[in-house]
Amino acid sequence: MKKIVALSGSLRQGSCNTHLLQAARELIAAGRFNIEIAPINEILPYNYDIEANSGIPVAVTTLKDKIIAADALLISTPEYNHGIPGVMKNAIDWLSRPPEDIAKTFHNKKVGLIGAGASRLGTAFAQTAWLPIFRCLNMHPYFEKSLYVSDVSNAFNEKGELVNPKLRKLLQEYLDGFCKFIQ
Repeated sequence: MKKIVALSGSLRQGSCNTHLLQAARELIAAGRFNIEIAPINEILPYNYDIEANSGIPVAVTTLKDKIIAADALLISTPEYNHGIPGVMKNAIDWLSRPPEDIAKTFHNKKVGLIGAGASRLGTAFAQTAWLPIFRCLNMHPYFEKSLYVSDVSNAFNEKGELVNPKLRKLLQEYLDGFCKFIQ
């Protein structure tokens, strides 16, 4: 079974990006693929003094080990000020430490990128802003389909379930293509 580690770029309780990953976990090709949503909320702001004095924090090494063991990474990103969320960039910065770990953690790792937001364009700017980071880390993004979820107020119910049938279909199509890309 292929393993996908999923990261939500939002720490908020009830995050639509986390809900989007939960929906992806439900819709993924069962028996062939498994999505594990891994938290980033325990990762401290990057500070070289912490790294130099205490080493890489356990929350980072735990997540790094999961990514190394995975066949792919799936990121659901919010968009803040037409860019990527600071907490997610911070997690990636920690995961790239020490620099000699970049190759085993990220090189040739397949990555999918989706996102949900309230703006008219969803997370189009944030998803574009991720591309130089993926290039720097020598990752392989999935480009065949895109998923920019806008108007999240009509996408999820109060339990966080994806209830919009059009969006469910688009997410399913994205996942079907992403799974083929991974294989």
